[in-house]
Amino acid sequence: MKPVRIQRIIPSPQISDSVFETAIEIWSSAKRQKLPLYLFLGMCFNLVVAPVVYAATNETFSRNQAWALGLLGLVTVGLSIYLFFVMFVPEKF
Repeated sequence: MKPVRIQRIIPSPQISDSVFETAIEIWSSAKRQKLPLYLFLGMCFNLVVAPVVYAATNETFSRNQAWALGLLGLVTVGLSIYLFFVMFVPEKF
């Protein structure tokens, strides 16, 4: 059997500059548009919460119901924190 030789590919400066510029553009648009970032982080956090809900219900709920309950819990907590700050620090809003 012949040994397989792996070549190392070095990206050209144009490709890395274009990737860098694209990353900067995505980062700057993320600073302006917070909602998609918050939704993504909420769904990632739900990856931790949903199995806990599924285990706590002793498998009487389906996996989709556990996801929905976990997401509902996250939205409820987030909304209550937001309303707490709106009530006690209204000059920021």
